[in-house]
Amino acid sequence: MTSPRFRIGTRGSPLALWQANRVRDDLIAAHGLAPEAVEIVTIKTTGDAIQDRPLSEAGGKGLFVKEIDEALLDRRVDLAVHSAKDLPTELAPGTALSATLERADVRDALIGGSARTLKELPAGAIVGTASLRRGALVRRLRPDLEVVSFRGNVQTRLDKLGRGEAHATLLALAGLTRLGLQGHATEILDVDDFPPALGQGAIAVTAREDDDATREALRALDHAATAAALACERSFLAVLDGSCRTPIAGLARAEEGRLRFLGLVLSIDGARTVEGAIEGDAADAARLGAELGRDVKARTPADLLAAFG
Repeated sequence: MTSPRFRIGTRGSPLALWQANRVRDDLIAAHGLAPEAVEIVTIKTTGDAIQDRPLSEAGGKGLFVKEIDEALLDRRVDLAVHSAKDLPTELAPGTALSATLERADVRDALIGGSARTLKELPAGAIVGTASLRRGALVRRLRPDLEVVSFRGNVQTRLDKLGRGEAHATLLALAGLTRLGLQGHATEILDVDDFPPALGQGAIAVTAREDDDATREALRALDHAATAAALACERSFLAVLDGSCRTPIAGLARAEEGRLRFLGLVLSIDGARTVEGAIEGDAADAARLGAELGRDVKARTPADLLAAFG
């Protein structure tokens, strides 16, 4: 049997597998490969194994990539597919972000019951989410609601909602759409009121730094505008030392060579926000993100900034 030309490392959740298959299909189409030339290798990560507590208490979002990075560096896989928002700003030494697919809808979706919108939820209603950002934004808009931790993949969270463990939950519209579950959304939240996670809606592909052949093959999948937006957002996050312990949000948009970015930091209770905006040449995306990050960090109160430690 002929060995596959490319082996793709991925988590095993339905959404992760959808994303890996999307990259597989794009590689096959871009380079005229036979289907058997690209293999998907499922890797269980520490982040998938921990379901009894928030990731912020277990070590952060890097827990979703550690074992996949190890497989990449051990040459058990040739490339790895990640949700861009789960990719740490500091990549494992020897790996490189080598392609970013065109971004999907960045907005969050509310999945409610009889109350179909955030505004309609009655006082004291329970909103379940695994995201500190979503929790802080909910509390900013509706301080009268109760926010509880909701771990698990998309279907697990929908099942929890169905069992009445919460009155509503929040998920990325992109993930729901990729799984054909967008019909569960009862409200699509506007980015002005509910800015997304940095990287939300984008698929990131990493490879070994020294694997020129794989990185060249991935160039055909890279979407320039998305890559610029992601570079800006990740630079902003890197300056703020963002982790799962701090609610940080923002959105960069690149169009016709120009980039606009709004980024913000929130307190856990959503009562305080420090935000900023910047615009410039899309070619300077990483510099723009870092510049705004330094500005926001300088204006963040000491007690809120301590959360970055």
